[in-house]
Amino acid sequence: MKLPRIAKRGKRAAPEPSAKKISWDTPKKSTLGRKAVMARILFLLVLIYALAMIFPLGIAAFLSEKDMTAGFALTMIFSAVVSLPVLAATRKLPLRFTASDGFMLVFLAWAAACLLGAMPYYIAGRIPRFTDAVFESVSGFTTTGTTIIKDVEAMPRSLLFWRAETHWLGGMGMVVLTVALFPFLGVGGFQILKAETTGPDKDRITPKITETAKLLWLIYIALTALETVLLVFAGMGWFDAVVHAFSTVATGGFSSRNNGLAYWHSPAVDWIAAVFMLAAGFNFTLLFRLMQRKWKEVWNNSEARAYLLVIAVSAAICAVSLVRSEPAPLSGAPDAPPESGAGIRTAFFYTASVLTTTGFSTTGQGLLTPLALGTLFILMFIGGCSGSTAGGIKVIRHVVLFKQAGNELKKILYPRGVFSIRLNNKVGRKDVVYGVAGFVFLYFVLLAVSALVVASSGLNHSDSFGIAVISLGNIGLDPGLVEQTAVVAALPSYVKWVLSFIMIAGRLELWTAVVFLSRDYWR
Repeated sequence: MKLPRIAKRGKRAAPEPSAKKISWDTPKKSTLGRKAVMARILFLLVLIYALAMIFPLGIAAFLSEKDMTAGFALTMIFSAVVSLPVLAATRKLPLRFTASDGFMLVFLAWAAACLLGAMPYYIAGRIPRFTDAVFESVSGFTTTGTTIIKDVEAMPRSLLFWRAETHWLGGMGMVVLTVALFPFLGVGGFQILKAETTGPDKDRITPKITETAKLLWLIYIALTALETVLLVFAGMGWFDAVVHAFSTVATGGFSSRNNGLAYWHSPAVDWIAAVFMLAAGFNFTLLFRLMQRKWKEVWNNSEARAYLLVIAVSAAICAVSLVRSEPAPLSGAPDAPPESGAGIRTAFFYTASVLTTTGFSTTGQGLLTPLALGTLFILMFIGGCSGSTAGGIKVIRHVVLFKQAGNELKKILYPRGVFSIRLNNKVGRKDVVYGVAGFVFLYFVLLAVSALVVASSGLNHSDSFGIAVISLGNIGLDPGLVEQTAVVAALPSYVKWVLSFIMIAGRLELWTAVVFLSRDYWR
């Protein structure tokens, strides 16, 4: 018996070649539309950067700093002139782009921010060389904190505020701010956030990415406001308190004083800064869980436990070293009497400063023992938590590699065994291990390349390696580098441009910046 034929469902006959029509869904039109959408978002970001200059412009106008008033005003006018026509021409386009477009958008946004941020320095003549102005701006936005300004206190207050504000904007991320402010970026918003936030895994606090971005910024603003008030109570003026709160919460390191926090010789200031540096180096998603009193969820987090362990062990080693050597004084004041507990405070402060890649300093390098300096050098390669404002490799990646190393040892003893890493009391994915291994390898490749570039300028190997480490890790402070500002300021222009790219790459977790060097991306 012959069975009847059953028509297959779900497939349609392909149209004849002659019947195919060109529409907006073809690759060519789709590519053009995506580029226009990217241009729209990019120039929207440029306007946001310009609006952020309203605050330093107000300070400059109030204090009659005419050169800085002109610098900020002309930068804002330029931003409006180049942005508004593009926004008007692309206002009716639907916001639709791919994940690869998100990486491109984030990198271009950071490049545009750094170039725009350099204009007030250059127009006002405070940093006469454009290369130096860009380097200072990149160091600010990437929260690196390396500066070429030798006399910070001689700079106008509006400029000092702008330096700190670039830290604050770059700390949480300018693109994340846009995602929070403009809900219509919900389409593709996670691709943007994923390309900018730190760590191998990207967690959402809420199902909606715009709500997540808003909550992250609310936590960020709350920490900044709280530290500002505490610093004022500790003896700082309001202006200095705001500047240092911006730098601390962003884990940046710019200061309004040549001696940094050592200017105040205040244990209270040091303790406040250290606590907020460690809070800023903690995962902001977990900070939100703490606010919700979900203690168990935070404690079960593998990275959180490792972060606290590193702080405790490192601070203990430095404290024992400093207390036994009894360097006096540790407060930074040349004629201050020995302070009880100064060694513990100094150890805790420097552990927080270097681990979170903030780069604040409160005492001379000669007062730190070799053991303390060695401990801080190791912390430079650890960094803060993922999902924080800190730079570096990140604690979670060290946790993954440590657990995988343990599994490899087990395989030697039990060749037929099957082992997997456990993260947050759950079995971790194998692709996370591969991703972490690739990241760490790329990190040290870029570190070696940047060190060689710096060494090509004639600098010795020790200083070249130190500058490369603080640039790629966005640390800003090398405990072993003498006269850091003078050394960096004397570097040739081509070295500063390379270091600027390295700082941006370190802030964007390498892949977002390095992906453009791949032929596969452009294909």
